[in-house]
Amino acid sequence: MSGSRKAVVVGAGLGGLSCAIHLALQGWNVTVVEKEPLPGGKLQRVEEGGYRFDNGPSTMTMQPVFEAVFEAAGRRREDYVEFHPLDPVARNAFHDGTIVDVTGDIGHMEEQISRYSPEDALKYRPFMKESARLYELASREFLSRLVVDWRDKLQPSLLAGFGRIRPFTPMSRTIRHYFRHPHTLAMFGRYATYVGASPQRAPSIFNMMAHVEAGQGVFGVKGGTYSIVEAFAKLAGELGVVIAAGDAAKRILIAGGKAAGVETEGGSRWEADAVVVNADPLAAVPRLIPDHPGASRMSSRLHRLEPSVSGFVLLAGVERDYPQLLHHNVFFPERYHLEFDDLFRKGMLPEKPAVYVCRSGGGAGAESAGEGPRSSLFVLVNAPAQRDGYSVENRKEEYAARILDLLEDRGLQGIGAAVRREGGLLRIQTPDDLQRRTGAWRGSIYGMSSNGFRQSFFRCPSKDSRLGRLWYVGGSTHPGGGTPIVTIGGRLVAERIAEEGARSGRA
Repeated sequence: MSGSRKAVVVGAGLGGLSCAIHLALQGWNVTVVEKEPLPGGKLQRVEEGGYRFDNGPSTMTMQPVFEAVFEAAGRRREDYVEFHPLDPVARNAFHDGTIVDVTGDIGHMEEQISRYSPEDALKYRPFMKESARLYELASREFLSRLVVDWRDKLQPSLLAGFGRIRPFTPMSRTIRHYFRHPHTLAMFGRYATYVGASPQRAPSIFNMMAHVEAGQGVFGVKGGTYSIVEAFAKLAGELGVVIAAGDAAKRILIAGGKAAGVETEGGSRWEADAVVVNADPLAAVPRLIPDHPGASRMSSRLHRLEPSVSGFVLLAGVERDYPQLLHHNVFFPERYHLEFDDLFRKGMLPEKPAVYVCRSGGGAGAESAGEGPRSSLFVLVNAPAQRDGYSVENRKEEYAARILDLLEDRGLQGIGAAVRREGGLLRIQTPDDLQRRTGAWRGSIYGMSSNGFRQSFFRCPSKDSRLGRLWYVGGSTHPGGGTPIVTIGGRLVAERIAEEGARSGRA
C-alpha cells in the first residue's frame, strides 16, 4: 500500500517542508528531522527586548509558487498566511542623494531614471522586456524540471533553452548593453547577490530578477516572512507529517547501497524508503555519510568549488522611527562594483559596502502601549564565505560600528547611539554564526556561488549518484536558492520520488 511507504526529510527549511507536504499528498508517511527547536532553516524569527525581526530572507517574490503549495492540498492560502503587495517594492539610495523607488509602474520608473540619465530611461522598457523573456525561459526550461543525471541534462528542450539565454554572457554585459549610468548599473547588478554571485560573472539569465520584482511584485507577509514557515508547518501537520524538532540527524543509515533511514543524536532511528536531505550536501554528506562511496571525489571537488556570499547581519532595535525608510532599502556606495572584488577575489569584508536595511516594524504593540516609536531593523552587508587565514569574527565589533556610521551618514540620525542606549538592541551575526546554526557550507548563504556557467546550471544533483533512495533539496541543488526556488525544488523532488516509488514499489 502506498500509505506504508516512509520518507525521512533531514532539515525543516522551506524546501524540506515543501517536499514533505507534497510527499504526504502522494500518500507517503513523512517524518522531518530538525536539529533546531523550530522549523525554518535559514529563515527564523527573533524576538528580543520587545523587538521582532525576520532573521533571514525578508523579500517574498513569486507569490504563485506559495499559492500552489496550498492549492495542491485543496486549501486556501489566505487561511494560513496573509500576503500584501508592496509598492514601491524597494528604495535605492545612492551616495549623491539620488533616490529610485522600484515600482511596477514603468512610466514612473522611466521618470525617476530620467532625472539622472535620460539615456538610461529610454532603455528601461526594452531592458524589462528582455528581463521578462529571460524569466519565461527560466520558468519553462529550468525551474520546472529536475536535473538528476546526464539524461536530464541532454534533453533537447533544455539544450535549446541554453541557446536562447546565452549562458556564457555575464549579467553585467547585458546590463551595459542597455544602460551606462553607474546608478542604473548598480541597481540592476545587485540582483546577482540574490543568488550569491557577482554581476561580472553570473550568467545573464539572472537579469530575470528585475522582472520578478518590478514586473510580478514583491509582497509583505503579515507577521513577517517567518509566517510562511509556520503556515507550511501547520499544513504539513494537518497532512500527517511529523516534525521531530530539537534532535539533529547523526547519520544516514545505508543498507544494500541505498539510504534506509536516519539515526539522530538523541538516539531515535527512523526507517525510510526514501531520505531527503534539506541541507547543503557539500557540508551534510561528509558529516552524515562519512563513508559515502563518492567521498574522495567529493572532497577534491570541494576545493575547486567557489562558495556564494555569506552575510554580515545586524539586528538593530531602536526607540525611534525613520520615516524615510520603506520596508526594503538599499544604500549604495559610490563605486559599487568594487564590493565584488573584495568578496570574491580578495575574500574579505567589503571596504565600502552596499547596505540593505529591512524595516520590519517595531515591538509588538509598542506605540499603542504608549512606549513611543520603535524600529526593528534587519541590516545586511554581503560578506565572504569562511576561508583559512581570514576571520570575520575578529573584526565584527569594528565592522558593525562602521556600518552604523555609514547609515548615520546616509540619514539614519542617531542610530549608533540609539542601539546602545537603554531600550536599544544590537545583535551581530557573522558567517560563522550561520554555519553553526544551519550547517551552511563555509557559512555561505547559497552553498556554491552562481558565478559562471557550470556552478549556475549544473549544481549538486537532486538525487545521489552513488546511493539509491537518497535525495537533496535546497539552495545548493537544482534549481537553486531563494525561498520560492527551494519551494519549487521540494515539490519537484517529491514528485520524482513518488513517480519512482510507484514504478518500483519504493523509491
